[in-house]
Amino acid sequence: MTDTHSTNSPLEAVANSAAAKQVKGMLGGLGVTLRTMFKPAVTVQYPHEKEAPPTRARGVIALKEENCTVCMLCARSCPDWCIYIEGHKEKRPARREGGRERTVSVLDRFDIDYALCMYCGICVEVCPFDALHWSPEFEYSEPSIAHLLHDKDRLGEWEATVPVAEPLELGAQVKGAKK
Repeated sequence: MTDTHSTNSPLEAVANSAAAKQVKGMLGGLGVTLRTMFKPAVTVQYPHEKEAPPTRARGVIALKEENCTVCMLCARSCPDWCIYIEGHKEKRPARREGGRERTVSVLDRFDIDYALCMYCGICVEVCPFDALHWSPEFEYSEPSIAHLLHDKDRLGEWEATVPVAEPLELGAQVKGAKK
């Protein structure tokens, strides 16, 4: 009496299990497709419908000109070298009677080339005088790449759109404050 059952080789077993995994994966993908196919689309038709950006969204860098001391920290720390600053020194009267004149740096030019900027935020973080802030503005496209070089006046306009910072939690320290 001979047994006529077939024996599968190890290679055939591996091939059958691989084919089963492929079919299972394909059916899983089709299941996801069928579940989402009948849901309504959530796409916003942008120019006609506008969504509000989320809180603390990074849009464009705004400049508070009166806080800038022309220290050049932002320009030196920028990995793209897209910040251009020029300034000069002026003599100002003494603050107190009997004091001496003081020398103050005055900002002449502050430009950011957004064609080069990668929006990393290093310049905002490194500024010791809070002259640079993230504004939620994101609609500043230009017809020409040459017009993406924005000057201090344009950067100052965006300062009005910067949201007011939330108050610190109890026990938190203000940056630069001493105990």
